[in-house]
Amino acid sequence: MTARVLIVDDVPANLKLLDAKLTAEYFDVFKASSGLEALEAAKEQQPDIILLDVMMPGMDGFEVCRRLKAMPETEHIPVVMVTALDQPKDRVQGLEAGADDFLTKPLNDLALFARVRSLVRLKMVTDELRMREATGQRIGALTASGDNFLMGEPGRILVIDDRPTSLKRITETLANEHHVTVAETQEELVRLASSGDFDLHIVSLTLQEYDGLRLCSQLRSIEATRQTPILAIVEEGDTGRLVRALDMGVNDYLVRPIERNELVARARSQLRRKRYQDYLRDKFQQGLELAITDGLTGLYNRRYMEGHLATLVEEAANTGKSVALLIFDIDYFKAVNDTYGHAAGDMVLKEFAERISGNVRSVDLACRLGGEEFVVVMPDTDLAYAMTIAERLRQCVAAKPFRLDETGRTLDVTVSIGIGVTHGPHDTVAKLLERADQGLYRAKRDGRNRVVAEAA
Repeated sequence: MTARVLIVDDVPANLKLLDAKLTAEYFDVFKASSGLEALEAAKEQQPDIILLDVMMPGMDGFEVCRRLKAMPETEHIPVVMVTALDQPKDRVQGLEAGADDFLTKPLNDLALFARVRSLVRLKMVTDELRMREATGQRIGALTASGDNFLMGEPGRILVIDDRPTSLKRITETLANEHHVTVAETQEELVRLASSGDFDLHIVSLTLQEYDGLRLCSQLRSIEATRQTPILAIVEEGDTGRLVRALDMGVNDYLVRPIERNELVARARSQLRRKRYQDYLRDKFQQGLELAITDGLTGLYNRRYMEGHLATLVEEAANTGKSVALLIFDIDYFKAVNDTYGHAAGDMVLKEFAERISGNVRSVDLACRLGGEEFVVVMPDTDLAYAMTIAERLRQCVAAKPFRLDETGRTLDVTVSIGIGVTHGPHDTVAKLLERADQGLYRAKRDGRNRVVAEAA
């Protein structure tokens, strides 16, 4: 995996050395020698990750990181702070400034490359979700939202660690802000995690009875836990195990002995990223639903109906089964809007949709074509059965007056229905729609409030 990497250091020799190491691993490298230069380069170059020195004159790395995370153009770029500072308080300060990791000089090359690749993979996922959200906003399917909700609720954290002192430190520290559940065995952790009810898994890689790496691998292979971040606990100097963990998808790690403030900061960072990605996925799903449903009635729209109908007609050509299409037009609907207003017309449309969708089979598809026209697509349905259902729906509409407003005003409504049914393996969607439309035209011409099948 390659990536665009921005390295920031005020010492030319450090820049040159890090540039040579990353270039040898086929990364595309950009350089900056000051905080201001780094901010400009990040905005212009849009790197996949930033390796940022802390000790720089003028503007130190902590301030650079805070500014990067405050700018919309750069807030989602992972930042790894690289420094000779090795105290827990320094790591916590970096994490609180928005850094995704904090690596101490001299750098271990294997750990560095594994961390860069791991963070780049996470950024690729976020970038894809952000692009989908941006597309949804451009087409009007989604609206922009703030991210103040991201840490509004306590996180649900699942922990496994067989060292009593370490486990107690983890649970007591995190319980101040979050809901913490402890798993005693590998089987219990997998069972609990598979429920999908957790926001973060904390896994010790040094379990005595179980293989911590294999446990992480299991969590990454199960659909319900694939997107849930993993915070691993490793021993100081256990680079080999750490590299393998990062390669298999572990999101972050803590080195023993666990420092409480760093634990809190890393857990908070992972929870925030998880909730942001969940938010983007939910927004994308919402956008999909809005793209294929009618905003007023909640029924599927014409775009979805055409694709669904094409699939059914193709299947019917192979199976020999018929597909029926019912087209509805509310009689004299323009007069409803003109006489009672569009709000009353909308109430009629919504109730009409409810009556239709509530009186067809689960396999049938009710859609709104637009205006006062609706469609029901019925797979594996011959003409006789389609006529029976259409007549039932016509009576359902006419049987009871429709409400016009909250005052209790009502109006009698009727509907005209045209029916088309597929004719053999060479039939097409266009011909089916035309036949149903012709039936609807005849129903309206012959007096409305009736069902007609054209070319029956």
